[in-house]
Amino acid sequence: MLDESLPYADLTPDLILDAVDAGGYQTSGSLLALNSYENRVYQIGLEDGDFIIAKFYRPGRWDDETIIEEHDFSLELAAQEIPVIAPLPDAHQQTLRHYQGYRFALFPRRGGRPPELDDPEHLRQLGRFLGRIHATGNTRRFAHRPRLTTQRFGREALDYLLKNSFIPAEILHNYQLAAEDVLTQIENTWEALLPLRELRLHGDCHPGNILWTDTGPHFVDLDDCLSGPAIQDLWMLLSGDRDQMSIQMQQILEGYTTFFDFDLLELQLIEPLRALRMLHYSAWLARRWHDPAFPRAFPWFNTPRYWEEQLYSLREQSERLAMPTVDIR
Repeated sequence: MLDESLPYADLTPDLILDAVDAGGYQTSGSLLALNSYENRVYQIGLEDGDFIIAKFYRPGRWDDETIIEEHDFSLELAAQEIPVIAPLPDAHQQTLRHYQGYRFALFPRRGGRPPELDDPEHLRQLGRFLGRIHATGNTRRFAHRPRLTTQRFGREALDYLLKNSFIPAEILHNYQLAAEDVLTQIENTWEALLPLRELRLHGDCHPGNILWTDTGPHFVDLDDCLSGPAIQDLWMLLSGDRDQMSIQMQQILEGYTTFFDFDLLELQLIEPLRALRMLHYSAWLARRWHDPAFPRAFPWFNTPRYWEEQLYSLREQSERLAMPTVDIR
């Protein structure tokens, strides 16, 4: 049984290479750790000169059924010729592999660069593919993946932070007041829009999870796929002020609505979702702080300055929640 307080203590280079060898690939001994913290992801060299990507899942986070449902969604999208990097099956057509107590998956290596989100054609192409992802996502429902709710991503995140002594005592009261104010506004907006259509989503569709090539985008890392409103996969592609975001959203929807319809009322969730992400991100760092990789990678977290900046950001976000949303003409 792996120690969840030191989840990757036994994940040595030899174990990683042995796991890939046991999966039917002949490794060359080349191993490069990629930028990932929730899981551990490596580029592995193969004897034939090619490369493969190995993702080792964080012990204790998801059960097997939840991971397999992510894999099945990726494979379903890939079968529709949607450019999602799907896991490679083994000889028994299984995508979730096990080795020495670890669960892992293998993926083809695909290169690329970040999308140019100031390019209208990039936004239209992203919109077209996201429309296709959501059209497929709407054909059935997840049975095991989480749902995007204000309770899960807002209330539970705040409760964890308040109960685990991360926020300095001198700003704890003001932080709690600001977070409660933001959550109340989010919940009021959310409830006014019910019932919301829930789809199977990528879930974490920020630019870092999109690789652009000469033939267009590839979507990677569906580790956070979930059920929720369509806007969750769109809003993280927006930046700038309200007018700039309105233009960007218009361009995304020009492509998106070619393949799937979009409820414009969901635009009212852009700022609530941004606020939920702020709270959820702080709680994610706090929940993982026992993992030695996190203090090394995020040394600014859990400092007085970090929490002061978060307090300021929450107050600023409260003002944004009260402002008009993006405008699509």
